[in-house]
Amino acid sequence: MARTRIEIPTFFAGHLLVAMPSMSDQRFERSVIYMCAHNPDGAMGLVINRPFEQMSFPDLLEQLEIPSSPRTRQILLRSGGPVESGRGFVLHSDDYMHDGSMRVMPGIALTATIDILKALAIGDGPQRSLLALGCAGWSAGQLEGEIQRNGWLTVPADADLVFDQGLDTLWQRAIGRLGVDLSRLSGEAGHA
Repeated sequence: MARTRIEIPTFFAGHLLVAMPSMSDQRFERSVIYMCAHNPDGAMGLVINRPFEQMSFPDLLEQLEIPSSPRTRQILLRSGGPVESGRGFVLHSDDYMHDGSMRVMPGIALTATIDILKALAIGDGPQRSLLALGCAGWSAGQLEGEIQRNGWLTVPADADLVFDQGLDTLWQRAIGRLGVDLSRLSGEAGHA
């Protein structure tokens, strides 16, 4: 009987990283991270299941002196990670592409310029979006090592999961996409 070989992606841009239940770094405990970039030089992603409760989108617009309008979209801010915490990243549907936008995968793009905030403030811009303050970053080989040490599960991403507003249950639902029983996960590499 011939064995079917399962192709495992070498790089995880366009995937979700889901923290294992044994994640010891409290900054990432029960985190779901959308991977925006991953190559031999390192990786960058946005935590998508942690609300940023210190400020609202209208507050951010006011702070940046961007006028809002009655058509301003209500966007939930997320704590995107501990790196560059003062910088904003808009993860959005790729129906909006502007100078500085980067398509991560079909249907999802990333923009980190003020132009997208101005578009959202007047009711234009992408149909679906989230705004993350800060990001998660890894140097060359660091993420691969964390995955090998059983720190993260990788889950294929889709726009419905990425832009879902049910943040309280996103971690469980992302793991559920793998068909994995949470009670059977082990924090030790090579064990299930």
